[in-house]
Amino acid sequence: MLVRIVRMTFQPDKLADFHAIFDRSKAHIRAFPGNHHLDLLRDPENPAVRMTYSLWESVDALEAYRQSELFRTTWAATKLLFAEKPIAFSGEKLEDI
Repeated sequence: MLVRIVRMTFQPDKLADFHAIFDRSKAHIRAFPGNHHLDLLRDPENPAVRMTYSLWESVDALEAYRQSELFRTTWAATKLLFAEKPIAFSGEKLEDI
């Protein structure tokens, strides 16, 4: 299982726009082959920061999503709203405790 976390800092006046994009796409992302989980998180110390936490079957499943039209259109709209460059990282789950 691959854990993917993406930390995004938005322009404060663009948060509602991001939430609208996320609401339109979250069910499609969750239904994408190889996706097992999707959460949206807020940084308690910075209200302009959102993070996605997702679980993918494999690196290949995540890469297939990242090459999809769904990702391209969603990301193209989302990145226009950023105040800072996003930070993304992945890790392979070793244990589930």
